Amino acid sequence: MMWMIGILLFLIGLIAGTVGSLAGLGGGVIIVPSILFLSEVSYGIGDLTPAVAVGTSLFLIILTALASTVSFSKQKRVDYKSGWIFFLACAPGTIVGAYLTKLFEVDTYLILFGLLMVFVSIVLSIKERGMNFRLKATVKRVLQDGSGNTYEYGYHQVFAIVFSFIVGMISGMFGIGGGSLLVPMMVLLFTFPPHVATATSMFVILLSAGVGSVAHIVQGNVDWMLVAFLAPGSWLGGKLGAWISARLSSKALLNFFRIVILLLAVRMIADGLHLI
Repeated sequence: MMWMIGILLFLIGLIAGTVGSLAGLGGGVIIVPSILFLSEVSYGIGDLTPAVAVGTSLFLIILTALASTVSFSKQKRVDYKSGWIFFLACAPGTIVGAYLTKLFEVDTYLILFGLLMVFVSIVLSIKERGMNFRLKATVKRVLQDGSGNTYEYGYHQVFAIVFSFIVGMISGMFGIGGGSLLVPMMVLLFTFPPHVATATSMFVILLSAGVGSVAHIVQGNVDWMLVAFLAPGSWLGGKLGAWISARLSSKALLNFFRIVILLLAVRMIADGLHLI
């Protein structure tokens, strides 16, 4: 029985790491609902609270984000300067969110998380139809990747700082690494190309997940047995996702991101309402 649980958790980590790295999410959108579901059906991992699921997920996101950031860095697609600015605003928000997690019951948590993902998917659909809501950039950036592509983009610094704090708080509450909101912020409201947005998002997620993990570890919200089984898959998935991402077009990458979070949203809302 234990070896079956181990293989299942490894596969969950692998899928979460791959999808998370590919979409710039971090993998928490798969890890959190998956281990909560296994806990609810009593599949050998004991009873988990949302706080423990989130704490465990955030710790694993560090591994996924590290593997992804190393790969994206070799592709020269990470905007470190912008990433540090976003992180410095995300970090305090992540700590606040980590302490707010304990206020949620499992069902309420799943429904709220699902509704948040539906909202992000709708916003990305608006982007796909050519309706942009970009703010005037106060910071201009130029980046040349490893393939020789040159990107010119920018962002509104004050808005980026405020929004990044909110992203960090949601990350700490839901264990999602913040990428589900950070990538849309960079693509929709600013002028980041999707490939740079996902790569830079993973760097910010690496830093913010580290901060959030400390808060959860202090509260005893990390299941180390689950970490041991999920970690190898998360690490491999982080590298695999970065490799696949480099071979997709910007449109395909954005569509993949939108479809993944919409499917997860439907599943989580259905779980929260006990429809499945």
